[in-house]
Amino acid sequence: MEKRHISFSPPDISELEIEEVCNTLRSGWITTGPRTKLLERRLAAYIETGRTDINCDDYENIEKYSNRVVCLGSATAAEELNLRILGVGPGDEVIVPAYTYTATVSAAIHCGATIKFLDIQKDGDPFTHSPEIDYDALESAITSKTKAVIPVDLAGIVCNYDRIFEIVEKKRELFSPMVSDGTHLGDISSRIQHAIGRVAVVSDAAHSLGASRVVSYSGEGKVPKRKRYVGAIADFTSFSFHAVKNFTTAEGGASTWLPLKGIDNSEIYKMFQLLSLHGQNKDALAKTKIGAWEYDIIGPWYKCNMTDIMAAIGLRQLDRYKGLLERREIMMRIYDETCNKLKINHLVHHTSYMDSSNHLYLIRVPGIDIEQRNEIIKKMAERGVSTNVHYKPLPLMTAYGKDCSGYPNAYDYYHNLISLPFHTLLSDEDVEYVCEILKEVVDEIRV
Repeated sequence: MEKRHISFSPPDISELEIEEVCNTLRSGWITTGPRTKLLERRLAAYIETGRTDINCDDYENIEKYSNRVVCLGSATAAEELNLRILGVGPGDEVIVPAYTYTATVSAAIHCGATIKFLDIQKDGDPFTHSPEIDYDALESAITSKTKAVIPVDLAGIVCNYDRIFEIVEKKRELFSPMVSDGTHLGDISSRIQHAIGRVAVVSDAAHSLGASRVVSYSGEGKVPKRKRYVGAIADFTSFSFHAVKNFTTAEGGASTWLPLKGIDNSEIYKMFQLLSLHGQNKDALAKTKIGAWEYDIIGPWYKCNMTDIMAAIGLRQLDRYKGLLERREIMMRIYDETCNKLKINHLVHHTSYMDSSNHLYLIRVPGIDIEQRNEIIKKMAERGVSTNVHYKPLPLMTAYGKDCSGYPNAYDYYHNLISLPFHTLLSDEDVEYVCEILKEVVDEIRV
């Protein structure tokens, strides 16, 4: 078998994206501008309908889909701004799974909140095997200090939001909304907390743009049971458009939220603009209008806006996105068949109630330890196949104490886990090559 070189996760960039970026550069408008605003509207339409072909440049859809999604410089910025708009700060607790990437946690720490890690379910969710938080432990962990829980849709598999909302609703009597400190941000945060009236569900959907789940609860309360796309389930949601994601703007991310009683979407959108543009009450596009140079600084905030160059990539990615997801599903079936034959555990991305965004392909090899797992990774790399591990539990990291003893399920899940290369630049022959190398190496290790 001739050796191939299989990268782990290169971006799928076509001539369409390249042409749109070139057009943006030629336009003279390269920072936040018309393309960013169009991408926001198109993402809002996609989250609501699952369609990528809605014309969001006509007047009706400009009105309908504006002020519902804000594009930012990263998913980490989106997570942090979600929490800041919610008023999360010193003295508050935020609950997160021990099995996630650091951005889920660092955003809350930046806000001054205290992190409460929870272990995952033993071997993950019983149906999808995704490393979801232990929901029974979540119910016990909520206190009067808890302001938010951050579920993580790891690999694109959508968490059990019905169970999460049942828990936070059950604990509603423990929740005390913050009192405004009289500032612009403090006022809207207080009103949002009063409108929600319970612990906020702030979804880390870095992996799950385009994923969906049949739900009976959302941030709007008990709702008719139906399929909803991620972004239309949790109170606030953050997405990642990093280069390794299956929808990319090179870097970048987005926040979205559900309507809140008594608070107009445009008011929340405006707060995101203030937080992401130094607290300046006019962006560069608004200041180009005749006589509109003057502006105010409302607060000493941050700089994390998305540029039109980034949005240009995203617009053409969105045109192609449904096809990219379908291609991933085809490759996934090949991997599934191989793993089933080898008796290797893998995630289940599609069920009768949930469709993943097919972002990562995680496997767990039964009966091996960490050293053997690392040897498999090394041997596959020697034969041209790059792999990864998603993730090393955060409590094992220096920043979070380097002690995973309190999270045995997270450690057990991690110790034999490997992420296979899974991207849309792979041919069928590439996928078959990965399968052959996996079989060879696992057989060698198992001997």
